[in-house]
Amino acid sequence: MQIFKFYWKQRKRAILFFLLASSIFLLTFFLYDLPLMAVLYPILICVVLGIILFAWDVRDVWRKHNRLAEISRLPAALMDHLPEVRSLDDADYQAILEALRQEQKDLRTTMNLRYQDRLDYYTIWAHQIKTPIASMRLTLQNEDSPLSRQLAEEVQRIEQYVEMVLVFLRLDSDSNDYVFRNQDLDPIIKDAVRKFSNQFIRKKLRLCYEPLHVSVLTDEKWLSFVIEQVLSNALKYTQSGQITIELEEPLTLCIRDTGIGIAPEDLPRVFEKSYTGYNGRTDKKASGIGLYLCRQICTRLGHRIWINSSLESGTVVRIGLEHRELKPE
Repeated sequence: MQIFKFYWKQRKRAILFFLLASSIFLLTFFLYDLPLMAVLYPILICVVLGIILFAWDVRDVWRKHNRLAEISRLPAALMDHLPEVRSLDDADYQAILEALRQEQKDLRTTMNLRYQDRLDYYTIWAHQIKTPIASMRLTLQNEDSPLSRQLAEEVQRIEQYVEMVLVFLRLDSDSNDYVFRNQDLDPIIKDAVRKFSNQFIRKKLRLCYEPLHVSVLTDEKWLSFVIEQVLSNALKYTQSGQITIELEEPLTLCIRDTGIGIAPEDLPRVFEKSYTGYNGRTDKKASGIGLYLCRQICTRLGHRIWINSSLESGTVVRIGLEHRELKPE
């Protein structure tokens, strides 16, 4: 119904002119006492032809409206094949639309270049900062004191944060360096545990882990990051007790701690970007990025990750490593 309303606004002058011209002819014939039938027949023929042309024109307007409605649902870059230009207004509107599309294209290109420059800068920075970190680690390895061990943990934490930056940058990049192979899960877990061995010793936490003797189809580097991040969180929020690494059916890696747990209202949002929750606000050091990255990586690897927890009862992180329909490279 709305289309007829707009059609009337667009064509009302021509319709009113036709009615006015017909009225003038009728009035003239009436004033001069001429036979009205001499003008009624031509007017009737014009009305019939006008109705036919009106229906034809409405059909064209309706088709044009539907075509424009379809185009409006497309991204700007795909708005091609506009309706045929039939009036000066159509030409003007299409010229304006083309100018806006070109402006948007230029703006997108500029923003992409700026983003790529910033991405390259932070990527180079993350790689360059590893050199002084490695130098500090080598220096601390020559000493064995409570202070050097504490500094070594802080250096390790810096390394972890730098790695998180690199992972965050890679997730947004177009490059894809995933290499899927059948990987033995035990070496990945042992390497992760070895990185945090000093923290286990300092906090006097017990590690409950027996070799799992299982292989999974995954990317070793990316899965290692996920396991290390989960272990880091477990160590951060566990002051006493133990951390257990075990395998559950079907092919689910389970990392369980006896830490402070997660509040029920925070649990549904722990994988959101930058969400820290009650524990993060108390700790003052949480970034809310680690678990977000874990979820993103697991999604790309075809794995699942979920958490069960309650306050003062510890946290259980499960990573579903079921085989996917992929061929090892």
